[in-house]
Amino acid sequence: MARPVKVADTVEVLYDEKRWALFRRLRERTKEIMLALSRRSVASIVHGSVARGDVDQASDVDVFVPSVVQSYEVELALEDAGLKPIEREIVVATPWQLPKAHVYISDDSSVTFPLIKPKALDVEFYYFGGAVDLNQLKKEKRVAGVDKRLMLIEPTSKGHVESQVIGREAEVAKKIGVSREIVRERVQVLTRRADVGHTGIFIKRLLAPEENFEAVMQQLVKERPEIKIRLKEK
Repeated sequence: MARPVKVADTVEVLYDEKRWALFRRLRERTKEIMLALSRRSVASIVHGSVARGDVDQASDVDVFVPSVVQSYEVELALEDAGLKPIEREIVVATPWQLPKAHVYISDDSSVTFPLIKPKALDVEFYYFGGAVDLNQLKKEKRVAGVDKRLMLIEPTSKGHVESQVIGREAEVAKKIGVSREIVRERVQVLTRRADVGHTGIFIKRLLAPEENFEAVMQQLVKERPEIKIRLKEK
């Protein structure tokens, strides 16, 4: 597991051709997914290393839809593009966090969308790690974001520079265009996770092929009333 680190200086990382080739391949896969969604007017972003550029062999294509959409719109968009899901699931990390639907297209690519209206911080979570939309993707734009080590990754023409986030939260928030609140929250969560490890997921429910995300979510609310903690929030 990646751990938060503290370093005294900014470090420059240069990419070799193998890394650039991997980056281009993951970006093409991302574009295929996001274009498919856009054909049904579903706006999306890609976040993490694919948005920043610091990809490696463990990098995934994580596409996120930042607004509530009908699940059939997402699934039909993917189906029309020949992107057949291999697995679908609902995940609720804790009773007070955003319930999300995950559609896995392959072992390294997925689409996530919220099952209730997300708060500003829910969306900022993705921008904290760096996120680009379809137009930025078409323009081959890379953006700054924070990785799981709590290192700020700032793209350069030859690779990136990285520097620690801890102790620079306000500066980092300004650099990546998010609130100080989300930076402080992520520092707290990732630092604690490094100390105590993952504490588990509240709900992780796989869907059968014939099941519908919205219907299963309604059933989960009946079975697990704790979910209403988040549903009752304005």
